[in-house]
Amino acid sequence: MNTIFRKSVLGIAGLAFTGGVFAGPIAAHADARPVDAKPVAVMQADKPDMGKLIPHGVQGTQSKIDLNDEQTANAKAIIAATKKAGLPERAAVISIATSLQESKLENLGHLGEKNDHDSLGLFQQRPSSGWGTPEQITDPEYATLAFEKGLKQVDGWQDMPLTEAAQTVQVSAYPDAYAQWEQQAADIVAQHWNN
Repeated sequence: MNTIFRKSVLGIAGLAFTGGVFAGPIAAHADARPVDAKPVAVMQADKPDMGKLIPHGVQGTQSKIDLNDEQTANAKAIIAATKKAGLPERAAVISIATSLQESKLENLGHLGEKNDHDSLGLFQQRPSSGWGTPEQITDPEYATLAFEKGLKQVDGWQDMPLTEAAQTVQVSAYPDAYAQWEQQAADIVAQHWNN
């Protein structure tokens, strides 16, 4: 009987110990007051610095158009492709300003008699000039990456006025026309870069 009694006492003590271990931490905080938790707002990353988007200030009179959903989607596609290429926000500003001048951010197909040679897409790139096939240059990502590949080959493009960098890639008949879109392009990049 002595053995049974001893096992029972040890068993009860073991249960008490185990219960204390598990209940102890809970019981230790029983007197704690509830925390007055308030919801935390999710903050969007800061917008890009306008000094980086427009390092030279805008040149000349600025133009602006209201963008429809398709044009906004094309601007976002240019930003996404710029990020994919590992280029900074300034490259997106140059790319969007170029597309605003060339096509008003519309992915243009062949325009018949109104067409400038065989120019197509957001950047009015020409298959006959080696930019790619019609299918490729009417794909916003491909067209942007092709434009930015040309941009990366321009020595010092990061430090050039926008219109000079764009013109070096595009070789337009209107070399100064890109400058008028710099502010709107920078505003678009500021709005959508971190989205």
